[in-house]
Amino acid sequence: MPKRMILTSIVMVAVFIFAGFGNVAAEMSPAELAKASEAKAVATSDEPLTTELIMKKVDEAVALLGKKGAAVFPEFQGLNTQFIFAGTYIWIHDQNGVMRMHPIKYKLNGRNLINMSDSTGKLFFAVMNEVAEEEGGGWVDYMWPKPGEKKPSPKISYVKQVTYGGDTFVAGCGTYDPTVIEKIDPPGMSGVGFCRGGSRYRNYFEFQC
Repeated sequence: MPKRMILTSIVMVAVFIFAGFGNVAAEMSPAELAKASEAKAVATSDEPLTTELIMKKVDEAVALLGKKGAAVFPEFQGLNTQFIFAGTYIWIHDQNGVMRMHPIKYKLNGRNLINMSDSTGKLFFAVMNEVAEEEGGGWVDYMWPKPGEKKPSPKISYVKQVTYGGDTFVAGCGTYDPTVIEKIDPPGMSGVGFCRGGSRYRNYFEFQC
């Protein structure tokens, strides 16, 4: 049996065991909640994913954040959330670059990541914030580990800005699936699907627009 099938089977068993205890996210430690969230992401990785579904989930997350702010963070975590699906998930950071809620990498929560770079040197959180601030939302490509893995892989995410009270949040969701990523890129261009240039965060792109 292939290694991935064995891993998926084990994760599915874990998901069902956790689910048997009901919705206990509020009672779980951050580490336990992150483990459960990761288990669901891995277990659902074979479900079909489209750019439309990613954008739909981000729009739904933004709508919730716009109504209740940080109070809705628990709704994005654990086994029973609808925001962990098809091998991916919603995360929330703010316009200052502080990670407010990551369902899997919980140790990032509360950290300012504006100067974090990926394995290629890209300041991808800075780019996300610039796209969200200037355009309201858009796609950003970068390197990030898949759920259950440590090695970074190419990823592209859709991010969108929303304000609640004194907070300006950026909700994001992405994919590693190359067939999905290809559909985002217009003909004759490589990268994330729209031109970037002229800013201190985007000058490493070489699009011919």
